[in-house]
Amino acid sequence: MSKKESKGMGMMIPRKVRMAGTTFYLRNGQVVGRPSTMHMKHTCTLPQFLRRQNMRHTIALWKMLKDCETMFTERRNAFQNFASLANRLPVVYVSQVMNQASFLMPGIPVSDGMLPEVKQELGEVDGVPALLTDLKTCEPEDGERLLLYTAVQQIENELPRVRFSMREITRFDMTVADGRYVLKGEEFADGMKGWALVRVVYDRCSPQGIVTRCTLYEQYTTEEALETAADSYGGLTSYDIP
Repeated sequence: MSKKESKGMGMMIPRKVRMAGTTFYLRNGQVVGRPSTMHMKHTCTLPQFLRRQNMRHTIALWKMLKDCETMFTERRNAFQNFASLANRLPVVYVSQVMNQASFLMPGIPVSDGMLPEVKQELGEVDGVPALLTDLKTCEPEDGERLLLYTAVQQIENELPRVRFSMREITRFDMTVADGRYVLKGEEFADGMKGWALVRVVYDRCSPQGIVTRCTLYEQYTTEEALETAADSYGGLTSYDIP
């Protein structure tokens, strides 16, 4: 592309630049702007669509989680670290009108670090719902903190959204069962909630993901959901449709 030197601006600029809905171009040595529009094609290949849907959900989850105190220490920044893990979750297919939807599912990352993972699962202790962990009954290390993340699947104006909260607990808040610490309570039977217990020692933390019984997301992982979502974006290129 040829360029002219704009004496008034003292720099080299292209003859035509499109930016923020306006096209700037040179006319008789002057920079002139006029409104412009770009028509973006929504159709794409199946692999492209899957990547876009995957990243869409990763971003929607991060918007819900980022306001909690989180520790993602294994990448350059927290979002990159979170995205590298969240992009491995099952792909959920939603139409354009559900672009901001987020879904509670097992494995949503809430931390990443160098400490050993705290193994945890939902179960029962003495007939009471519980979050079971593999934390042993030993003295906590200096600087230890336990952060309990709770995720709640909500429907807000017909749109599924996951809300996250975090509270700090201690081993005194937990019960010992079979030599391991557990958290007991009826809330751990709630099929629209999920939890993750993160162990922190000073600036290090354990890598943890949500455990949950919630299955709402599954209806958005089907072939039918894929077709409906793709149609709302203009469809897929014909040679990539299964």
